[in-house]
Amino acid sequence: MDLAKGLKGHNVTCDNFFTSSQLAKLPMLGTMKKNKGVLPQEFSVMRNRQRYSSISAFSAEATLVSHCPKKNKNVLLMSTLHEDTTISARQDKKPEMDFTYNATKGGVDNLDKYLATWSCRNKTRWHIVMFINIIDVSAYKAYLIWSEVNETWKEGMWYKGYLFLEEFGKASIEDQVQQ
Repeated sequence: MDLAKGLKGHNVTCDNFFTSSQLAKLPMLGTMKKNKGVLPQEFSVMRNRQRYSSISAFSAEATLVSHCPKKNKNVLLMSTLHEDTTISARQDKKPEMDFTYNATKGGVDNLDKYLATWSCRNKTRWHIVMFINIIDVSAYKAYLIWSEVNETWKEGMWYKGYLFLEEFGKASIEDQVQQ
């Protein structure tokens, strides 16, 4: 939560990795995983759910929506920005919350796409995955800052992110190798 102090007056859009009841103290909108402990049981059970149906739950902190776009698949959303669950008149009957999420998730998608391409993560113990994710996100943020400061560095190369990570990794261990 300390990282979000500078976000006062901004709305946060996040994916299911970051969405939590603790983050719900901020103005936020995000997707959720079915196995989160805060969800009512009806939200994760897909048996007997009709296609395009939606279920809502309200609390003092947040609004939860479970939308079923396909058979046996649901989209779970948590929002502190939406006080109602307006459903669109379209055929798919998507909740308004889903449209807002799709319109504002650009940064989330960019980060996920970058990490999927250049990540050093593999499937292993959860605490190692969490540690590697912190390294991946930190390296991505460092690359963004480096790119802003050094706009002409490796200009025209589509794999600048890879080159940055390679140089960053070598520079990080250089002192250890020399010892």
